[in-house]
Amino acid sequence: MGSDVSTYVLLSHQAALRRQLDVTANNMANSSTVGFKREQEVFREHVERVRRAPIEDAKRLSFVLDYGQVHDSRAGAFQATGHPLDVMIDGPGYLSVEDASGATAYTRAGFITLLTNGELGTPSGAPLLDENGRHIAVSPEEQGSLAIAGDGTVSTSAGPIARLAVTQFDEMRVNERGDGLLTGAGGRLLPAAETRLRSGGVEGSNVQPIIETTNMIEVLRAYQRTSEAAANIDTLRKLAISRLAKPD
Repeated sequence: MGSDVSTYVLLSHQAALRRQLDVTANNMANSSTVGFKREQEVFREHVERVRRAPIEDAKRLSFVLDYGQVHDSRAGAFQATGHPLDVMIDGPGYLSVEDASGATAYTRAGFITLLTNGELGTPSGAPLLDENGRHIAVSPEEQGSLAIAGDGTVSTSAGPIARLAVTQFDEMRVNERGDGLLTGAGGRLLPAAETRLRSGGVEGSNVQPIIETTNMIEVLRAYQRTSEAAANIDTLRKLAISRLAKPD
C-alpha cells in the first residue's frame, strides 16, 4: 500500500456513498410503482494492514466495499382495483411470467388480464406461468366465470384449470431488469398451503418517500464531509511538500 493511503480510503467511502445515493434515488422514483420493493445497499468492511505507519493503530486500514443490495421484503399496502383477476401476494414470493425471449422472469405487480389468445398474462403481454412452468389458457366459453383463489388456483365454472406459480427467493438473489420485471436464482416454488393471494387489488410500493428523502439528505451531507476531508488532506500534503522543498 502506498503512502497516499488516506486518499484511497476516502475514495472508497465516496464511491459507496454515490452508490447509496443512486439506490435511494431509484427508490424515490418508484414510490408509486405497483409491487416495487424498496432496495437497500449492502456494504462490507475490508481491512488491510500496512507495514509502516506513524503509529500502530494506523497500520489497520478500513475500506468500504460495495457488496450488493437487498430488497425490503415488507409488503406494500393493498390497493383495490375493482378487477377480480388482480391479485396481491400477501406474503413472500413473486409471480412467474415468460418474457419476450422465452425466459422466466418475476414480478410482484399483480395486474392480471386475459390476452387476445385467451391466456392469462400481464398488461404488457407477458404470459403468466403455472406451477409447472406452462401458460394458463382459458377457453372462450369459460372466461366469464374465471376466478383466482387465495392459494393461486385458477378456476372457472368447469373447475380448476391451473395454479399460479409463486416463487420465493433469498432477496439477495433477486435483481431488477429495468423493464418492470426481475430475475431470480435459487428460488423455491411455494406449495398451495404456503401461497396467500388477495384478489381484487394489487400491492403498492413499500417505499416511504419521507424516509428516502431523509436518507438522501444524510448521504449528501456525508459526501460533503468526505469531500472536505479530502480537500484538507490535499492542503496538508501541498503544505508539507512546499516546506520540504525549501532549503535549510
